[in-house]
Amino acid sequence: MKKWIIALAALLPFATLANRLNSTNDPNRPGYNPSQQRMQSQMQAQQQQQQLKLRQDQQRQMQEQRNSAQQRVITTQPGQQNQNQN
Repeated sequence: MKKWIIALAALLPFATLANRLNSTNDPNRPGYNPSQQRMQSQMQAQQQQQQLKLRQDQQRQMQEQRNSAQQRVITTQPGQQNQNQN
């Protein structure tokens, strides 16, 4: 009997933690609206995708600017043949 009490006492903190984690999914909570929660999570995912795409576009644009600036430096070096001239 003593072992059961010790085991129960050891597992009790985990039960309260699990209860706190699931508090947003409680249908008895005032203002609970599963479709609104679904929409919010979809909007958050969409926003994250847009932010990722924006970062990728910015990185690509910066790389293109670096490449362009580097190409201008290379073509303006003395003694270099300009490949655009014919």
